[in-house]
Amino acid sequence: MISALGVNQPTGSCDDPLCPYHGSLKIRGKLIEGMVEGMKSRKVITVRREYYFYVKKYLRYEKRRQMIHARLPSCVSVKVGSKVLLAETRPIGKNIAFVVLGERVS
Repeated sequence: MISALGVNQPTGSCDDPLCPYHGSLKIRGKLIEGMVEGMKSRKVITVRREYYFYVKKYLRYEKRRQMIHARLPSCVSVKVGSKVLLAETRPIGKNIAFVVLGERVS
């Protein structure tokens, strides 16, 4: 299922139990694409998602953005500024309910 999503598959293996490829973490629900904003934590990254929101009063769209924290498995390598694909999982931590599937192939 994951191979058909248009992401670079990790080549190596890892011992991370919270990896959707080599561990037992199941993905479900939403798939979100965004840009990597920060990698200050060891296994968590911050992803910025931009979207348009329709305002009925003014009959126009406004641009909004959302910061999402996501789990980064040790077999997936990304850099700040790259486009990534996130998948929803069970809650991993207080603010973490997404996992990085990989860098998005354009």
